[in-house]
Amino acid sequence: MIREVPADARILPALDYYDFLMAIFVVVALIILFSAVIWLLGLPGRIAIQRRHPHANSVRLMGWAGALAVIPWIHAFIWAYHDSLTIDVRRFPNAEKDAIDAEIAALEAKHGRTAPATSDGL
Repeated sequence: MIREVPADARILPALDYYDFLMAIFVVVALIILFSAVIWLLGLPGRIAIQRRHPHANSVRLMGWAGALAVIPWIHAFIWAYHDSLTIDVRRFPNAEKDAIDAEIAALEAKHGRTAPATSDGL
């Protein structure tokens, strides 16, 4: 049996002030959530750059790979704090430090940051 539907029948209920307020709240909450996730995924790389880690670029990339799984992000976070004892034997320690500083400066320039002022205790 076919039921007749009046011409003025509504498919959706009428929306009021609270419905629009809730929609705005949901959009703002999603923006905050995605911003927090993006900030968290980039955290190991920013820590490695700040600590002048010799493999800062690799730590940064592994932190972003943590978006696929949690374990690479945890590894990158630990690696960012680990003081690597790897020394490139092709350079003396001062040349190695200068090469690391140049790589960090390139990473900071790429992301529009300036290098933090460091003092060597002199």
